[in-house]
Amino acid sequence: MCMDCDEPTGAHQPASTGPASLGKNDRTVPTGDSGGQASHAGGTEAPMKHASLRELLEYWNERRGRRLAPERGDIEPGAIRRVLADTFILSFEPSRGHPFRIAGTRVCALFRRQLKGEGFLNLWSVTSRNDICALLALVAKQSVGVIASAAAVGETDIGLSLELLLLPLRNHGEPDARLLGALAPSEPPLWLGTHTLSDLTVRTHRYVGPAAAGKIRPHAPLLPRGRPHHSFVIYDGGQA
Repeated sequence: MCMDCDEPTGAHQPASTGPASLGKNDRTVPTGDSGGQASHAGGTEAPMKHASLRELLEYWNERRGRRLAPERGDIEPGAIRRVLADTFILSFEPSRGHPFRIAGTRVCALFRRQLKGEGFLNLWSVTSRNDICALLALVAKQSVGVIASAAAVGETDIGLSLELLLLPLRNHGEPDARLLGALAPSEPPLWLGTHTLSDLTVRTHRYVGPAAAGKIRPHAPLLPRGRPHHSFVIYDGGQA
């Protein structure tokens, strides 16, 4: 399957059966993880329980080798066909809200529309957009991966916990042109696909990948006046 098609296809992977709660004791540190964490409103570490996120991170680590990030052309759809439906690729274009180049079928199903060409920032609440902009800039400019937990609201104010993975990709040698990601519910509810999700908010995040072992200087979010600042804390570690 061509990665430039509208929607990735392939066999659907069974949903993760891990617990959906984002409690203070949740901790899953994958191979190559910095072990770093940063607190948002919840004050907890971002977990990574969903199998799609774990598999995509492992594949990204494999394809990059000893580089900070793999090339866009290094990503073979057939090798990750089980998780394609939960994945996406973004263009790093702040002026356009970082539009989707590719959006998997399950990602589109969360919002009940085709997302290709739409700005990634459109999915996020006004209060979280500055934080997401800062995280995207850090991923693209400093080649560090991010795992985040997020919350979304359905049409009838039903809440849903989600897991987000953002990884850097080089494109024809350019280090800040594309971002590879995955978005999946921590535990899919029965009503998923019948309610349109909106107003995603960031809860917690941590950094992964070799760049997380160095001194990362996060891009400071342009926070709205009167909004409390959530600091981005970096911890040493990671895979060389």
